[in-house]
Amino acid sequence: MNREKLLDYGIPIFGILLVALLGWIFVDNGMAWYETLQRPSEWIPNAFIPIMWTIIYTVFIFYTIHLVRKEKSNKKIITLLIINGILNVLWCLVFFTLNGLFMGLVVIILNLILSVLLLKEICKSSEVYSYILCIYPLWLSIATTLNLACWILN
Repeated sequence: MNREKLLDYGIPIFGILLVALLGWIFVDNGMAWYETLQRPSEWIPNAFIPIMWTIIYTVFIFYTIHLVRKEKSNKKIITLLIINGILNVLWCLVFFTLNGLFMGLVVIILNLILSVLLLKEICKSSEVYSYILCIYPLWLSIATTLNLACWILN
């Protein structure tokens, strides 16, 4: 593999894995606090949450490879991917590590809005990935609802 291809594929994949790792670190730092929060009685089991994020990050890795191969110059999608990644990490930091229920809600609402904009852009370029990646804003909607419930209940 030549240097250009290594950079084309390596940087986006590394970026997605970095987002996942930093998110996991921040969540882990605040998990003891999170367990003390009152949450809705009927909710998704905690064990399901990392499974969903693993699926989402894996699909984004494949989409990013597709993006590099087909539309390397699509700056709008690349920018939205980067901003969504930053907001994912920021939410994990604010909500879990800093215990910021309200500020976490602000960050995740912004993340949700930008994830819809990202999906809209992906729809223009790849019908297949737009169907698969609709799980991202849907999952953020669920996370936003839980964040809101935690803020209300606590």
